Amino acid sequence: MVKGLIFDCDGVLFDSLHANVAFYSAALQQLGMPPIAHDDREKIYLCHTVTTPELFEAILGPERLEEALQVSRGIDYSRFIPLMVPEPGILEALSRLSARMPLAVATNRGGSMHDISRHFGLERFFKTILTSKDVARGKPHPDMLLLASDRLGIDPANLLFIGDMDVDQEAARRANIRFVGYRGRFAEAINITSHNQLFDLIEQL
Repeated sequence: MVKGLIFDCDGVLFDSLHANVAFYSAALQQLGMPPIAHDDREKIYLCHTVTTPELFEAILGPERLEEALQVSRGIDYSRFIPLMVPEPGILEALSRLSARMPLAVATNRGGSMHDISRHFGLERFFKTILTSKDVARGKPHPDMLLLASDRLGIDPANLLFIGDMDVDQEAARRANIRFVGYRGRFAEAINITSHNQLFDLIEQL
């Protein structure tokens, strides 16, 4: 029986690719590096999946990590939030879902998630919003999902995690939470293309 839902942010609640690339490009340019090219698939993938420290370490190396983090902390992410586009029907779906069961967010984003939440008024839908700042290890480690389970007061077996990347599926597997792939073709998972499909899914499981 499904008693609660956990959502990833990027690619699930929002199309945030342009915002993320713009933010990291701004930081890299301040560090004397070129912006991220729109055809650089490897770096764009990092923008969408890993934590900020992991991205900077991958691009700049560990020796410039602290410098990069200091620069990024000085950039106001709120100026990039208008580039984020809510997934179709997501706000209405969250309103209806939150009336039925507790919801949570588990994202590898850092502090910017709370700015995004305030901008779009997400607090009214979610009982807890967890970011990479709340755990020692981000996804694909299970820490964030297990903390969400604890905060919601719901056993992992009674939760669904909706994500769009391999790191999401792996985190769900390690946390023993059933995974729902959003707009993907994940093996050994339920796949959906619309958040409205969650209503029927909840009834079926």
